[in-house]
Amino acid sequence: MKFYKAILIVLLCGYSGFSYGQNADQQGPKYDQHKVFNPLFYPDKGNEYRNAGGAPGVKYWQNRADYKLNITLDTAKHRLDGTTLITYTNNSPDALAFLWLQVDQNIYREDSRGEATSAVTGGRFANKTFTKGNEIKAVYVIKNGKTEKADYLVTDTRLQIKLKDSLKATGAKLQIKIEYAFDIPQYGTDRMGRQLTKNGWIYEIAQWYPRMEVYDDITGWNTLPYLGGSEFYLEYGNFDYTITAPADLLVVGSGELLNPVEVYSPITISRLAEARKSDKTVTIKDEAEVLRNNDHPKKPTLTWHFFCKNSRDVAWAASKAFVWDAARINLLNGKKALAQSVYPAEVKSNDAWGRSTEYVKAAIELYSDKWFEYTYPVATNVAGIVGGMEYPGIVFCGSESKTNDLWEVTNHEFGHNWFPMIVGSNERKYGWMDEGFNTFINSVDTKVFNKGEYYKRVDQQQKANDLFNADAEAIMNLPDVIQENMVPATVYDKPALGLTILREQILGEQRFDYAFRTYIKRWAFKHPTPWDFFHTMDNAAGEDLSWFWNEWFFTTWKVDQAVSAISYPNGDASKGSFITIENLEEMALPVTIAIKEENGNTGTVKLPAEIWQKGATWVFHYKSTSKIVSATLDPEHLLPDVNPDNNSITGLSIPDGITASTVIKNYINAIGGAEKLKNIKDLQVSSAGVVQGSDVQMETRYKIPGMYYQQMVVPAYNNLVVNRAIINGDSVVAQQLNRNIPLDDVGRRLLKAKSRPFPELDYDRNLKVMTLDSTLKIVNGDLTYEIDINIAEGAVVKNFYSQKSGLKVKQIIEGPISSVVEWSNYEGITGGVKIPFLIKTTMLGQSVDFKVKSALVNSNLPTAAFQ
Repeated sequence: MKFYKAILIVLLCGYSGFSYGQNADQQGPKYDQHKVFNPLFYPDKGNEYRNAGGAPGVKYWQNRADYKLNITLDTAKHRLDGTTLITYTNNSPDALAFLWLQVDQNIYREDSRGEATSAVTGGRFANKTFTKGNEIKAVYVIKNGKTEKADYLVTDTRLQIKLKDSLKATGAKLQIKIEYAFDIPQYGTDRMGRQLTKNGWIYEIAQWYPRMEVYDDITGWNTLPYLGGSEFYLEYGNFDYTITAPADLLVVGSGELLNPVEVYSPITISRLAEARKSDKTVTIKDEAEVLRNNDHPKKPTLTWHFFCKNSRDVAWAASKAFVWDAARINLLNGKKALAQSVYPAEVKSNDAWGRSTEYVKAAIELYSDKWFEYTYPVATNVAGIVGGMEYPGIVFCGSESKTNDLWEVTNHEFGHNWFPMIVGSNERKYGWMDEGFNTFINSVDTKVFNKGEYYKRVDQQQKANDLFNADAEAIMNLPDVIQENMVPATVYDKPALGLTILREQILGEQRFDYAFRTYIKRWAFKHPTPWDFFHTMDNAAGEDLSWFWNEWFFTTWKVDQAVSAISYPNGDASKGSFITIENLEEMALPVTIAIKEENGNTGTVKLPAEIWQKGATWVFHYKSTSKIVSATLDPEHLLPDVNPDNNSITGLSIPDGITASTVIKNYINAIGGAEKLKNIKDLQVSSAGVVQGSDVQMETRYKIPGMYYQQMVVPAYNNLVVNRAIINGDSVVAQQLNRNIPLDDVGRRLLKAKSRPFPELDYDRNLKVMTLDSTLKIVNGDLTYEIDINIAEGAVVKNFYSQKSGLKVKQIIEGPISSVVEWSNYEGITGGVKIPFLIKTTMLGQSVDFKVKSALVNSNLPTAAFQ
């Protein structure tokens, strides 16, 4: 499932980089190596079911559920009627006196537990409308050739069958037959539903039949209720299913279609044969054929017969509006599969679903080559109302997705065919074992796809405060317990980043990839626990990682590495240097430090996490031969350091003759000079960036004296105004989603300090509040001067100006309004003045680059533009 983050509020994160909120919480216990490197992390030794090395034991078992499903789709009533016949095999060592099944459609009832636990403000998994849920008509147990009515009880989304005679252990079987029906909800908690397009309804059908709960060696029956947010835990088996629907519908589903001759025209069969031989996308059905509506056997209804082998679930979709294309998937050892996409004609363009099949093919081939071979004959991408949801061999993605967003959601959903479709973890309890693992392999895939077409390296330092903010929750929590605003960070991003750090910083790609492939191979079509994963990675990689599993998955500890001192033996820089680093927060991670010398020599030192076994301070000797110009921790910003401001040290003092006034003057001259700046009476800057695949437009306006306006809009969300700030004289207004945000006097003063486009013009008038730091600082590897402007008690603006160019390259604001922003790519605008055309900041916990699209100078902005 792709978790589309709500448009969270990032106020005033614009031209000068302000955002409303607080810095990362720096409170908490000091670093303690005894807590990190605790030898008692693993709770149990291995047993005959799961061994100590993380593999299935000699007596590992799991039960099996084979399904024969028959369903009829009534498009007039938007309704399904059907029967489920389950052959259930009890491979456990336990006799079972009762059985549990999932009846997920009951979540759409008005009296469901999922509805009762949905916030009044709604959310992705809140019901928009209600149905009667699963209308169970009859339940039968078939055992030893005898069919009897079952003694059953439905409790919300669970159905219990009480057996007259216990189902014996180690291989005994019985069958369960259920007759049922349900109305198809239009919005099915973003996992299923129906969408009306110009050429007809699109049905995306999932959780559509009663399914067996898992009985395992960990907890017995797994009966956590389905509340919408947490996903599924299912047994494996074969699925033989039929769908009877009006003949003008195209139906696609998990597995292989067994009767193509009965439902396809000869032209369709011919085009599919061509697609199975083509690495380029082949059109199977275009819009003209959709409109003619004659490319199917002339019958009132057709029955589509599918078979899906060794799967945990099946899903399907149907519509007369589907445009359809396909291409060949190349697997290992000459094996082939079929990539295909079905979508409404209105989203066919080449920047949207016209490239879907290309994305499907690439994702499946890349994952198969890297981790484990794809196991289904077809991979189908369906455009519809569902934003992003995965099922074996078929996924549902939002029909409005385009370009990078469509690649991301397609790549993500098909990545789920490895986690949890192949590796069958318990999503209901451990959402990170599918979402986090999948998000990790998505990043590996995106780096390679089409030579990195959509790849963008994430600045983990900028993202740190999203992962480790005051509301942060430990990864090892139930998905339904984690607060909705923290789900993206906790279930997706943090586990994925943890695996990336293991791969790139701790184990190295070769060791990590071997261990990760070992985990997939061991637990393919089985049910691993977190401990099975941890043990497998430790054993296959040859590393005791218990310290890392504990800090990263079980705590909300933070990372804060710092460089604190540079000294020389007997004060002689030619004899090398001693560099002191510190671990200021609870988490231990490896260290990478880049070093530059006065003589031009550079070097990089890598230190393992074990240096922190000795305590929070570490001193190492570096074989330098001249003074150290700079020592910078994590120069590529690969770790989520919550306080990167202490990551660099120069050891160089401010040159003689440099004052705060000279730094400011050099900056003003570098961007055009005071006279030209004073000639700008109004300025309007339009910028654009991308967050989570969605475009964000930012409009910033200034008018002298004292008028300021900024607005950020997300067009994909019906031009949602995320934030707005307006300053007009003494009036200071800050809004989030059209709601005024109360500002104290300090916050108001911070905002009013921005009412001029070039505030440095005013700095010399208040020299008493302006302080030049005594040492040079480092920003992106360059030496800078730091000037601190004390706006008020508890409110400081820290500006960093390049020693070389004089330009302002970074700003840190500390106070009730806090932010970090970087500027670059200065270009000239009308009037001979330069402004930065690239503004780098953080939005929704993501590093975002706002690129200036236009800048209008002295356009005589009316006062109405500041209301």
